[in-house]
Amino acid sequence: MRNVVVSGVGFVCSIGNDVETVTRNLREMRHGFELYPPFEREQAVKLVGTIKDFDTTSFDAEDWTYPSRYSVKRDVLRGFAPHGLYGYCALRQALDDARLSQDEISNPMTGMFTASAGSVSMLHHNMTRMAERGVMRCNPMSVVNSVVGTLSFNLVAAFRILGASCGFASACASSGHALGYALDEIRLGRQKRMLVIGGEDGNRESILPFAGMRALSASTDPELASCPFDRRRSGFVGTGGGVAMVLEEEEAALARGARPYARFLGWGQASDGHSPAISHPEGQGLSRAMSACLAASGVSPDAVDYVNAHATSTPIGDRAELLALRKVFSGEKKPAVSSTKGLTGHGLSMSGILEAAFCCLALREQFIPGNAHLRVPDLDVASLHLPRETQPAAIQVALSNSSGFGGANVSLLFGKA
Repeated sequence: MRNVVVSGVGFVCSIGNDVETVTRNLREMRHGFELYPPFEREQAVKLVGTIKDFDTTSFDAEDWTYPSRYSVKRDVLRGFAPHGLYGYCALRQALDDARLSQDEISNPMTGMFTASAGSVSMLHHNMTRMAERGVMRCNPMSVVNSVVGTLSFNLVAAFRILGASCGFASACASSGHALGYALDEIRLGRQKRMLVIGGEDGNRESILPFAGMRALSASTDPELASCPFDRRRSGFVGTGGGVAMVLEEEEAALARGARPYARFLGWGQASDGHSPAISHPEGQGLSRAMSACLAASGVSPDAVDYVNAHATSTPIGDRAELLALRKVFSGEKKPAVSSTKGLTGHGLSMSGILEAAFCCLALREQFIPGNAHLRVPDLDVASLHLPRETQPAAIQVALSNSSGFGGANVSLLFGKA
């Protein structure tokens, strides 16, 4: 089984659009929440973790604006949903970070896995246009720019990927699954490297339906709205963006002179078998996923220094994860636990790769992100270590959790490179 490292990372997210800005905002605990104009007339929700320096509000991609450092060909841009552009830009960063040549990118031994829920806004626009004007007046790219899989279709073509490719859709566990299966592709010798990208539009159509589930915070105060593990939590703040990671065989990465962020030690998954929308009240599936991850990695619970929790700031979900953590980490040594969604908001299918990348930053830079906005801890945190502020720490092993609809749970384990 080959050792696998993370050799490149890229971000377009609510707390920054590059590694340096994201690392600084994690350390300084600066959130990315703003009042969102399309929610101005909504009573149920007001805040979003917004994407700065991008304007993708138009349904015509040629009207979009984005940082001048990126150049996207017109024929490539035409197939994008908003998160296609975010993912494209994040992947450009990650490839530059990993110092991969075009021959190494477009290579039968380089594959790509993506994760997204598709684009609700594009799908609604396309279907409305078809109903009002007829099918022959639709954008010829209206299928590939909207349906689940749009991120995969477009980025595989844009980057001329020749290896394995697939799009994952398991709700908020999607990019966790994409990373786990990408690790397996390399460890089994099928690929030398995998490019993994997660993306979400993060706009009105992708976020607002969760208000109907009573899952969103109605707070207008960015300092109170997203407060994982706090007794006052009332729902999550939605966000979008794109995050990319380059996974490689360690030997190949080091031979190229790459400076890895972390080793990818292993992963595990398990299902709740409980509800299509709500976590098992005792976190049974998540506790099994964490235990499977640790067993597959050959790492004991006592060796874990930091856990980036899935905790979205919902009453039921956070408590279920707390109980799962207490069960798995029942020994004397307790890892530090934090949910960075207090800063970023919940990126839905993108959240797994976003937070896995945060773990890699923490391992390379040797710090533990604090729990933003945690003031009155939940009663169930008594036996856990939840730092309120960012802490410098000599961490060797970090675990990242993701949970999605249907009780899909994924745990990913990373070690210091």
